[in-house]
Amino acid sequence: MLAAATALAVDLRGLRGPTPIGETKESAQIAREINDDARRSRNYPEQPPVIPHSIRGYEVSLNANRCLSCHGRRMTEMSQAPMISVTHFMDRDDQILATVSARRYFCTQCHVPQHEAKPLVPNGFTDIDTLIERQRKTLGTAGTGARQ
Repeated sequence: MLAAATALAVDLRGLRGPTPIGETKESAQIAREINDDARRSRNYPEQPPVIPHSIRGYEVSLNANRCLSCHGRRMTEMSQAPMISVTHFMDRDDQILATVSARRYFCTQCHVPQHEAKPLVPNGFTDIDTLIERQRKTLGTAGTGARQ
């Protein structure tokens, strides 16, 4: 059993690479932000949309929320940006509010900008639409019970 554990330990690699724990590794350069305004598909139900543009310099504080200057209910016609979800106007008891709920005011708690970065670890995630399509191909379109 010790030999198996030793063999496994040899293959394990941390995100730091070969740098020993006691040494400081120079930080990698931060990848460039994606700034193309293209909407990205979501990978699972209720996934918050990602931010397809740079938010560098945006103020989101108790006093101001720069995101609402384009995505706010009254601003979308002029900005052509998608309006924030109606769920952002609900309080914890699902009561509709006239303004954005304090629970949903700080956008970057859920929404994040994307970067042109190589993944640090492999990702084998398969979205639900791909799984349904594979099932249809395997079983044929009749009898799958899946509805659109």
